[in-house]
Amino acid sequence: MNNLTPKKIVEELDKYIIGQNKAKKAVAIALRNRWRRQLLSDELKDEVLPKNILMIGPTGVGKTEIARRLSKLAQAPFIKVEASKFTEVGYVGRDVESMVRDLTGLALNMVKTEHMEKVQEKAQALAEEKILNILLPPPRSQRKTVLTETQETVEEEKENYNETREKLRIQLKEGKLDNRYVDLEVREKVVPFGIVSNIGMDELEMNLKDMLGNFLPEKTKKKKVKIPDALQIIQYEETSKLIDMDKVVKEAIERTEQNGIIFIDEIDKIASKGTSYGPDVSREGVQRDLLPIVEGSTVSTKHGTVKTDHILFIAAGAFNVSKPSDLIPELQGRFPIRAELDPLGKDEFIRILKEPQNALIKQYTALIETEGVKLKFTNDSIEEIASFAVTVNEKTENIGARRLHTILEKLLEEISFEAPEAKEKELAINAKYVRQKLSDIVKDEDLSRYIL
Repeated sequence: MNNLTPKKIVEELDKYIIGQNKAKKAVAIALRNRWRRQLLSDELKDEVLPKNILMIGPTGVGKTEIARRLSKLAQAPFIKVEASKFTEVGYVGRDVESMVRDLTGLALNMVKTEHMEKVQEKAQALAEEKILNILLPPPRSQRKTVLTETQETVEEEKENYNETREKLRIQLKEGKLDNRYVDLEVREKVVPFGIVSNIGMDELEMNLKDMLGNFLPEKTKKKKVKIPDALQIIQYEETSKLIDMDKVVKEAIERTEQNGIIFIDEIDKIASKGTSYGPDVSREGVQRDLLPIVEGSTVSTKHGTVKTDHILFIAAGAFNVSKPSDLIPELQGRFPIRAELDPLGKDEFIRILKEPQNALIKQYTALIETEGVKLKFTNDSIEEIASFAVTVNEKTENIGARRLHTILEKLLEEISFEAPEAKEKELAINAKYVRQKLSDIVKDEDLSRYIL
């Protein structure tokens, strides 16, 4: 984070997201402020709260992508949730606290993976030794039951055993034993009951299994597996034994509290219009349940309690029906940074198709190339695709850059289908080809609505 200045954060975001400089600037400052806060005195550090962001803009303009790329840059636990999935307490459905539990679970997996990577070499060596023990059990002289062997015989047997073991080790490393099978004992927990799944009940069942995990009997069963698979199974078991799970849990909770990012999409769908009956009552309830979490509260998870005071919340919505002012005033106040995202036009679409590191033209070209067919898009074809995307967005629903996916899928449908048997190994996509494939569909508004 020391090197990630706001300018550099924006530069990194520019590699994947076209335009939207205001929003990029807002999130870059919010991320940098987290690093600045870590350098403050302990007394002041607790007082500095994250400045949550509310992104306002139509669908398909890059709201989710900005938040996702930001979390990757910060290597922070990140979770995306839809506000419309939550219900207020008393209704069937997911409660808002589950987003913090999910974030903690994600952070735990991140930290566990990091700790596992540190002990990977040691675990690999232990797994190798265990496989060699299965392939070549220790000689009789090393077993406690045999006591009558002479010293000379013992030494000779030991020498032969070590020699054979080293030969086997070389063969194992060279992959010469990959087709051999070994008998492996695999541990599994026996769950003596099941709960009928309902909305939210599957989560309860998983939590019960976790809670009762230590009390459930462990059953071992023998499996015949190939040596590479056996190595992986044993290595995972050894890695799990080598890491300190208490330390992992503690670090995961700390990372969730200090670096966690929760992206709440579709927040406009829970904005109520002030009526005291109908679905708006429930929507306002979700907002009121959301408020303490965004303000800062303590949430109980199966790994321990998590404080939400310093989690960064990024909310987003199109707000084409409701307005940000329709949210309850307390919640509005918890999102002090407002970033408005602009609708995308033809110029932005051309850049989206060509410029980013994950540009759509690059993706489709690489996919078709796996079949041995090289695609080449001319500049006029890219302009034509962008024009069609703008036209369809104007005629039907404006879904932003997502329209490019539907248009490219339709445009390349035949090529994609025929590619494995194609005789021509180089194909040029020009403006004429684009018009030929899409003109009739775009002209017919009903067809556009259903196909593009």
